[in-house]
Amino acid sequence: MITPALFDRDNLRRRLIITLNMTRLVQHIWQTIRFQNTKTLEPVFDQDRPILSTGDMRTWYTGKPCEPAKRSHINFCVYDSTWEASEAFALDRATEVVAWVKNDHLGFEVFYVHHGVVRKYRPDFLIRLGTGNMLVLETKGRDRKQDRTKRRFLDEWVRAVNAHGGFGRWFWDVSRQPGDIRDILVKHS
Repeated sequence: MITPALFDRDNLRRRLIITLNMTRLVQHIWQTIRFQNTKTLEPVFDQDRPILSTGDMRTWYTGKPCEPAKRSHINFCVYDSTWEASEAFALDRATEVVAWVKNDHLGFEVFYVHHGVVRKYRPDFLIRLGTGNMLVLETKGRDRKQDRTKRRFLDEWVRAVNAHGGFGRWFWDVSRQPGDIRDILVKHS
């Protein structure tokens, strides 16, 4: 039923209302199909390049600030903020960390749907801990609805990869303020 009734009587107006609300309709249908009918979680791999490595990285150039890194798979770390720079500095010196990489030009993306639109989420860091576990880390001060949606899809991705069992044990976390990286590393080690 379309309200006001005036829009329900005229086919053109009804189609206009539906078109203007298409993203809401898609979001509603997506949520219903995706989460109510899920029996198992399985990772979906890229058909052309299913598994990538930091060894596959090619040279790229950037105007962003960057610094050399010791424990990173990539010899330099590109910073999007001073907060990310301080996190990278801490990761390079943390005893719990075997290796880490800033997720810049890596192609590590988690698809998610927000307001009916499929988008790509690129978390900030990938970290290999001394336990052998992998940690996906995001630095995020503000917590908006879109950020919560991203994390819900990241959580689903982590559960699917862990259920697969072929890529070790994965975790994810969010650094909500500069300086909390130490507690996050201890928590997952």
